[in-house]
Amino acid sequence: MDGHSPDDNSGDLLAQFRNAVAADITTLSRLHHAELDAALLADLGAQGFPDSLGLKLTQASSLEALAFMRQALDGLAVPLTQAHQDELAADYAAIYLNHSYHASPYESVWLDEENLAMQAPMFQVREIYRRHGLGVADWRKRSEDHLVVELLFVARLLQNAQADALGEAARFMDEHLLRWLPRFGERVAKRCATPFYAAAARLTAAYCDELRESLVEIVGEPRPSAEEIEARMRPPTVQAVPLKFVPGVAPSW
Repeated sequence: MDGHSPDDNSGDLLAQFRNAVAADITTLSRLHHAELDAALLADLGAQGFPDSLGLKLTQASSLEALAFMRQALDGLAVPLTQAHQDELAADYAAIYLNHSYHASPYESVWLDEENLAMQAPMFQVREIYRRHGLGVADWRKRSEDHLVVELLFVARLLQNAQADALGEAARFMDEHLLRWLPRFGERVAKRCATPFYAAAARLTAAYCDELRESLVEIVGEPRPSAEEIEARMRPPTVQAVPLKFVPGVAPSW
């Protein structure tokens, strides 16, 4: 696509936008789904990734991430050398499996006060998926608030032609994905060992942020601030109701 956002008065252009961005996000999700291997590397090359992305990225952070990804891919030969395979496998494990970098791909870990997995955000997104008839294959292996699952859900919403689907995608990004993805991207980029995973984290975060900006015009609503989102997501305060003293019910002095 040539434009930053489509003309929302044209159904054809809007459909093209939805499909192109859904394909972009699906590709980005593959970067985090499993360690990079020769097949994925060859597929990315055949696509012309990252220059094949359907959404034209213009923000400075996005352009830097694109350049970083090009450089990272240029440094990897096809087929991958054994040294590159080993390095990529170790880096993938450190990010996504054993969490050595303390950059979890799970939303709960970032938003829970004690940085614990499988907390309130997981149950929140599980309920959202349930309303769409969706779920994960095994939440013990990869729970609903994993980066890959949240990305694929956004892609699913973008492919949905119903009137409020794009608005729901924007709200889901505000209330879930974008509350933690920028921090994930920054930490992975700083701590990981390979340019590829640093670039994958940075590009995914930058792309999603710019996509959300694009949805402002389409949805017709301003993007809420971080403070507004936190206030929206804060659990309601329940005021304790004082108990009326009934003689004989409680111990007396």
